[in-house]
Amino acid sequence: MSVLLFGASHRSAPVSVLERLAITETDRPKVLAQLMESPHIDEVMVVTTCNRVEIYAVVEAFHPALEAVSDVLSTRSGLTINELSKHAFVRYSEAAVQHLFSVASGLDSMVVGEQQILGQIRGAYAASDEHQVAGRVIHDLAQRALHVGKRVHTDTGIDKAGASVVSVALDRARDVLSPQDAEVRRALVVGAGAMGGLAVAHLARAGAVDVTVANRTQDKADRLAQAALDAGVTAARGVAMDDLVVALADADVLIACTGAVGSVVSLADVHSALAQRTVDTDLVVCDLGLPRDVDPAVAGLPGVAVIDIDALSREPGAQAAEEDAEKARRIVLDELAEYLSAQRSAEVTPTVTALRRRAAEVVEAELLRLDSRLPGLEGTDRDEVAQTVRRVVDKLLHAPTVRVKQLAATPGGDSYAEALRELFELKPGATGAVSATEGSDERSV
Repeated sequence: MSVLLFGASHRSAPVSVLERLAITETDRPKVLAQLMESPHIDEVMVVTTCNRVEIYAVVEAFHPALEAVSDVLSTRSGLTINELSKHAFVRYSEAAVQHLFSVASGLDSMVVGEQQILGQIRGAYAASDEHQVAGRVIHDLAQRALHVGKRVHTDTGIDKAGASVVSVALDRARDVLSPQDAEVRRALVVGAGAMGGLAVAHLARAGAVDVTVANRTQDKADRLAQAALDAGVTAARGVAMDDLVVALADADVLIACTGAVGSVVSLADVHSALAQRTVDTDLVVCDLGLPRDVDPAVAGLPGVAVIDIDALSREPGAQAAEEDAEKARRIVLDELAEYLSAQRSAEVTPTVTALRRRAAEVVEAELLRLDSRLPGLEGTDRDEVAQTVRRVVDKLLHAPTVRVKQLAATPGGDSYAEALRELFELKPGATGAVSATEGSDERSV
């Protein structure tokens, strides 16, 4: 079993392509089911964020599994296989694991060192587990990735550059606002999900005094507004999407982060808000959605500055100090080596178990033959003979089974397990036929 990664991110694809590939939380179960329809995929996990879509599949063979994943994404996005290949990246086996560890560490993020990705990987695994498409490999991979990410954030200063895309967007917004009012005082957050909660938390820390949360579900907007008040914001309220224009007219900054498919803030909405505007600052629009939450045409309106995913990727604040990044990369490589060693050891365990089972069956077959040849053998004598035979077999197997586990943990170690299977004919179904084979011609192994 190996891990196949097929993905696209801000590093490989423009926003227009990422928008078409985007997989929402609502869509993820369907995508998981579509991927598992392939006989070439045994387990799968879909990591989807505002700037990446990555599919991790546990497969037996590379090419048929890659074709299956490509077909699902091509059908969903409307992109041809050739178009996909221009903007996607593929990793296999060790390289796929290393990539996920780097992603979990924040090394591959738009804002290097951001920690939100850990929650997104945790959510990706939880979805696979809930829909029963995560087995041992995906479980071990996801849990180890989360461990690596936490270790990197604990042992390095990689997250000093900024906790998330939101923090960098707000820093950029402050730069855009006029010098006499270079703080985000009045903000409108559109979307009450995880990113919306992060935006509210950052706004509170940044000293915002008035926060409005707009969401399709009023209850969620109200709860997030209460969280803003609890965090120290002077005034906060939740509103329905129907009240978006009124709220936008009074805002310094709009942070849009719904994760919806298609724009939720139209050109007409912003145009109407500008006509009703009572504040004298420019309106800064931070569109953190993927696909975009705000109509791109809004960028052409006078008095409006748009900060989107593309712009944020070019911000100096999105880069961690090189020393911390290098330390994080070393941690990733160390953890990768340990993970691969553990996986190789785990893979040889069934072979060792099969060998010991085969030996036990041979011993039992010989003891039965002994009973038929020496029917008068006393019980205590027979028990002593049986124990002696078992001790001999155990001692003979001890050194090779311990050594093969040690060797399996090294690069290329799977060849030792394969040799063991060949030498002792440990093929599917072979152990079940041991007794019959041994009894037919009275040969022993």
